[in-house]
Amino acid sequence: MKVLLTGATGYIGKRLLPILVERGCHIICCVRDKNKFYVDDSIKDKIQVIEIDLTKKETLNAIPPDIDFAYYLVHSMSSSKNYSELEKQSAINFREALNKTNVKQVIYLSGIVNSETLSKHLNSRKTVEIELSKGKFALTTLRAGIIIGSGSASFEIIRDLVEKLPIMIAPKWLNTKCQPIAISDVIDILTGILGNVNAYNKSYDIAGDEILTYKEMLLKFAQARGLKRRIWTVPVMSPKISSYWLYFITSTSYKLAISLVDSMKVEVIANDDEINKLLQIKPISYKESIQRAFNKIEQNEIVSSWKDSTVSGRLDYKISDYIKVPEFGCFKDVRRKEVTNPDECIERIWKIGGDTGWYYANWLWELRGFIDKVFGGVGLNRGRTNLKQIHAGDTLDFWRVLYANKDEKRLVLFAEMKLPGEAWLEFKIQDNILIQTASFRPLGLKGRLYWYLVLPLHGLIFNGLVNELSKHDTRYKKMAG
Repeated sequence: MKVLLTGATGYIGKRLLPILVERGCHIICCVRDKNKFYVDDSIKDKIQVIEIDLTKKETLNAIPPDIDFAYYLVHSMSSSKNYSELEKQSAINFREALNKTNVKQVIYLSGIVNSETLSKHLNSRKTVEIELSKGKFALTTLRAGIIIGSGSASFEIIRDLVEKLPIMIAPKWLNTKCQPIAISDVIDILTGILGNVNAYNKSYDIAGDEILTYKEMLLKFAQARGLKRRIWTVPVMSPKISSYWLYFITSTSYKLAISLVDSMKVEVIANDDEINKLLQIKPISYKESIQRAFNKIEQNEIVSSWKDSTVSGRLDYKISDYIKVPEFGCFKDVRRKEVTNPDECIERIWKIGGDTGWYYANWLWELRGFIDKVFGGVGLNRGRTNLKQIHAGDTLDFWRVLYANKDEKRLVLFAEMKLPGEAWLEFKIQDNILIQTASFRPLGLKGRLYWYLVLPLHGLIFNGLVNELSKHDTRYKKMAG
């Protein structure tokens, strides 16, 4: 069967794809930017990749007419101020495009919308469901609440709060009730419902078997990690202060923090468990979902992370627009250093950022990250998804990976921090010479002043970085031998 998968580069899509391939499906992956799409070589011949932008109707002509089923796993939450209008128009464009195909069923992953008062985000999700239901195909809507898994936004935010704050003075919405569900259960339901005629033109709430407040979720997370935490809620914390509280403590962007705070005031509790009965699924507990997530983290097997989506950054762009580092009108800091072992050097480069840090003057990188946060940027909190692997589209602290090719010994990063201009950082090894290039394209006079103001710091940081990267480690030679 042919299955159309939208959101193939997203948190859910990346996890769903290999499962569908394993089931024998031929997958048409819909992406906005092919340069950001990476799959394992083992499944490349079982998928087809097409570039579409749901907000641009003409691009949807790339969808083949002979598809059997489709997943709608996209949303524009916090990507712009008018994301609800964008989501509605995207759903209309998708519906009209699929009406021209042979698709039998569309599966839409939405949010639980049982409260009398809904947040802007949940209202938008409901609107999308209404628009998709007008199609000629059968629609199956799965409404989820908080999804817990390695790399999920909810999990990472809870983890940041619990691990960083022994004592929390928190907003009153921490007493709001929700019903979290493990990512493994979400994937089981998404695959189990595919082609199930009993689920055609129906909607289901999907959730775990525990109703918890956000405060209870934090405390149970701490208990699972062997940490003692104290939480007090106060009624006087405004939504704006609450958003800043989440923004500074966690890896979330400010725009996303605002949307989350708005949604966290609304109870997301399932009306029933009909979907579990239909598919004979027994959801795992919240505690077990945490344990499974950390098993993946400890084994460095995080399949996907919300941080790698564009919603975690400050820009929404195609990698192809920035992958070629410009020459004209740019300031450059180029440093060259001979390396005695290129393989060792590239291994160092491939581990840069995240828990590894930046090898030299880490405190200055952390200070720059803090300043970025103060001015509404992404800061260093995002880290990186995998400790050893890097692919185009991944986040790396306040950078986005534009190009990563170990065989070519080349890595290109693009800055997503707040800047009066655009910045790139490139590493490449040619003829046993490490070439490290920092490029900055200033925006007006402010950009030029910025470059000259930070020039002394660049001299310190970039010189120290290239020296550390080019160091020869005799231990590496022994291990390689």
